[in-house]
Amino acid sequence: MRWISLRLRLMLVFALVALAAAVSASAIAYWLNRDAVLTRTQNAALDDFRKSLQDNTGSLPLVPTCADLQEAADRMAATSQKYEVLLIGAVKGGTTCAAPSDRDLFTLSVVPKTLVTAVNRERKVDESNPYPYHLYWQRITLGGKPYLVGGAKVIGGGPTGYLLKSLDNERADLNSLAWSLGIATGLALIGSALLAQAAASTVLRPVQRLGDAARRLGEGKLDTRLRVSGTDELADLSRTFNKTAEALQKRVEDLSSREAASRRFVADMSHELRTPLTAITAVTEVLEDEADSLDPMIAPAVQLVVSETRRLNDLVENLMEVTRFDAGTARLVLDDVDIADQITACIDARAWLDAVDLDAERGIMCRLDPRRLDVILANLIGNALKHGGSPVRVSVRQTEEALVIAVRDHGPGIPEDVLPHVFDRFYKASASRPRSEGSGLGLSIALENAHIHGGEITAENSPEGGAVFTLTLPRESAPDSAGDAAPTQGPAEGEGR
Repeated sequence: MRWISLRLRLMLVFALVALAAAVSASAIAYWLNRDAVLTRTQNAALDDFRKSLQDNTGSLPLVPTCADLQEAADRMAATSQKYEVLLIGAVKGGTTCAAPSDRDLFTLSVVPKTLVTAVNRERKVDESNPYPYHLYWQRITLGGKPYLVGGAKVIGGGPTGYLLKSLDNERADLNSLAWSLGIATGLALIGSALLAQAAASTVLRPVQRLGDAARRLGEGKLDTRLRVSGTDELADLSRTFNKTAEALQKRVEDLSSREAASRRFVADMSHELRTPLTAITAVTEVLEDEADSLDPMIAPAVQLVVSETRRLNDLVENLMEVTRFDAGTARLVLDDVDIADQITACIDARAWLDAVDLDAERGIMCRLDPRRLDVILANLIGNALKHGGSPVRVSVRQTEEALVIAVRDHGPGIPEDVLPHVFDRFYKASASRPRSEGSGLGLSIALENAHIHGGEITAENSPEGGAVFTLTLPRESAPDSAGDAAPTQGPAEGEGR
């Protein structure tokens, strides 16, 4: 039933209920009418037969002849009840004669033996039974037609009489009644279907409107409301939906305003930090150039300032990039790129040539954003070198629709409880090193850059040991409306594990 629509189920239930009610009523009506018709017919025939048997056998001689019995049988059969008669009795000469009114139709062989036995059985006469013999009847079928067979023995030594009455007319009347009841049942079924259709339209129209409204609400149209009319349960449901939608809209608007304010705060903070960071970076570069001439006691402190300044500068740049993604302002600047050359340039710019084994054929061209691909590669390869250890193997393969770049290290792999979180922002697998060089944003930024291309990055452990990060990009990225020219530093700072 769950694969059938609610409208069909409702119509089916109505139809089944109507069918059950109509069939039950028709069956009861048929059996009541059948019993009434047959009882009336058989009572009329049996009463007439009893009276006719008494009248016609009472005038017979004490020892009749076979002709006397035949004449009496013919007179009994000539009544308005139209039944055949069979008289059986002892006649002159000490023989038994069977006199039927219709020798071709009604003979003793037609009478059931059980009825013959019952008619001839003498019962004890007492207060509750004043007569030794009684009238018995039974319904039989001859040649496919129904008949009523009755019999009685004349008290005082008279003949035994049997009647055979056709019930064919009654069967025709009952068949006509059955057809009428069948037609009435069919009309009731059709009426129930029409009633179910009307009821389904009345009930399901608000339900359909509610479903459409819920679908629009799920699509983000939070101003969706239902028109409420009436005071029934469906109207209460519509009111509840409207209240829920209104509360959801207010909640989403509140969360959206808070999220927008948070993004503005991060963006404004990042922009405000860039000016003093520029000055601090310039000072640290001077200090780094003069590190050899500094006091050995001061040199470690200067080196710490230099490294932390660089880390802070990378963090600010990453925060600005994350803010662009959250605000939806990040755009692609597409170009045709030779993947092997792009990976080689990324590795060479960071002095990783000795630690990275590249397996890529030249001439594999893809249309994508070179700067964002560089960010992705720098984070994946740098993360593999930092946490997995060299040699890191970068392999490139292509399919008809996608470019697949796999970065595999030879480290201990990623713990199973960490795998679901490696791309989470600010996630670090080791709580014992919260002050590690990375910010925990590298892998999340790499994933966002893959998504903006329409691609994906997955992380898993290789059966041969080590972790494998797989970048999948479409061969043709969809062009964007504007280019985001803001540079993004690509340090290998993916503290994902």
